[in-house]
Amino acid sequence: MAVIWFELEVIFLDLEKGNNIYAIVDIETTGGKYNEEGITEIAIFKHDGEKIIDQFISLINPKRSIQPYVVKLTGISEKMLRNAPKFFEVAKRIVEITDGCILVAHNAKFDYRILKLEFKRLGFKYSRKSICTVELSKKLIPDLKSYSLGKLTRSLGIPITDRHRASGDAIATTKLFELLITKDLDKEIIKASVRNKPKLQLEPKLTSIIESLTHETGIYYMHNKSGDIIYIGKSKNIKSRINQHFIGQNPKSKKIQMEVSAVSYEKTGSELLALLKESSEIKHHKPKFNRALRRTIFTHGLFTNIDSNGYINLKMEKIIGDKNPITTFANIRSAKSFINKIVEKYNLCQKLCGLYNSKKSCFKYVVKDCNGACVGKEDVNEYNSKVNSVLDHYNYDLKSMLIIDKGRTIDERSVIWIQKGILKGYGFFDLNYQISNVDVLSNLITPLNHNKDSQHILQGYIRRNKRLKLIPLND
Repeated sequence: MAVIWFELEVIFLDLEKGNNIYAIVDIETTGGKYNEEGITEIAIFKHDGEKIIDQFISLINPKRSIQPYVVKLTGISEKMLRNAPKFFEVAKRIVEITDGCILVAHNAKFDYRILKLEFKRLGFKYSRKSICTVELSKKLIPDLKSYSLGKLTRSLGIPITDRHRASGDAIATTKLFELLITKDLDKEIIKASVRNKPKLQLEPKLTSIIESLTHETGIYYMHNKSGDIIYIGKSKNIKSRINQHFIGQNPKSKKIQMEVSAVSYEKTGSELLALLKESSEIKHHKPKFNRALRRTIFTHGLFTNIDSNGYINLKMEKIIGDKNPITTFANIRSAKSFINKIVEKYNLCQKLCGLYNSKKSCFKYVVKDCNGACVGKEDVNEYNSKVNSVLDHYNYDLKSMLIIDKGRTIDERSVIWIQKGILKGYGFFDLNYQISNVDVLSNLITPLNHNKDSQHILQGYIRRNKRLKLIPLND
């Protein structure tokens, strides 16, 4: 048995980092009998939950023959490996880059077994927690025909190059894992990691958490020492918002400060997506410190009725029971502001829009700025045509579309899928093929529950953001 000659160094990892650390691994081997294989190539990408922060890629001389079918599959020949380092020469680097990490691989049982086997030959016990993206994919993206890396990435529109080479397969697994993290609605991956982190005292803990966070837009989760989520929030600047929580002196802030053990986060890029995810996640997880946001967040809506003269009237009312408004508002002030704007933009009547309470004409008619619908002088069909333009523009009940917004990186975009007025979910893409192909799009999408709150968030955001890209879909 070879003697392990390198000295293992103790590497201190900041385990209070906002997002957890993963080592995404792919290994190519010689093939052959069980537990007699040797590694021919290894790729490891160290990942903090949102991006690659370190990597190690190397051919390895296995000191044994490679099965012919493996040579044909991978293109790696014994001649290529003649001058490659032997495993004991790279073992220290593998220990370092995976220290404190959760090992992630497609068919993790195989890659983890091979790594342990190679270390065992050196007389060293190698142990890491692991996640298998095959098993995770079966749970989070069920009912696919195949979960092989090639077919799975193809169904998700994930580009893959250098197939059956460690680097190419590891990059594809990384992209797949990033997607699976967004689809993990129960946050089991994050919770398990938090439970395994060492617990610090209060002040150093809070400082460490803040230092590890991002200044970007997204949603954040506060966890207690058991990994349970105790608070969910969203912000355009996650780091700044968490800092406000940790310096706050009100009773709620102080309770959070005492209980929080770690903060994880997801960058969304899009403020709209952050709003939708915050609302959905709070309803799903019901964190103890989010009680106020579990209820609906709007109070008023835009409604219509037809008066005795046949004119369509618009009015703002409190939303009571199962009333279904055209669009919704958080309060009466924003509702009145909206109705004033559309009266000006579409040249509507103040009286018929509920802004001027009078038995006679509205004020705009007096100053000759209204065509007289309030006194029956404007043609009914012409007036109703203007009102219908408003209703068609702001009512999404039966519309199908994609809402394209900012992504988490410069090259990426977020997509929100609406089908016949129902919110289906969200995803991220960097290739137009991924959203133009319905089968790929449906696999990319992470579900979001459609409810009155999500409908309100969508309507309000689209109203305020005129430059938002909307792509109509044919059902």
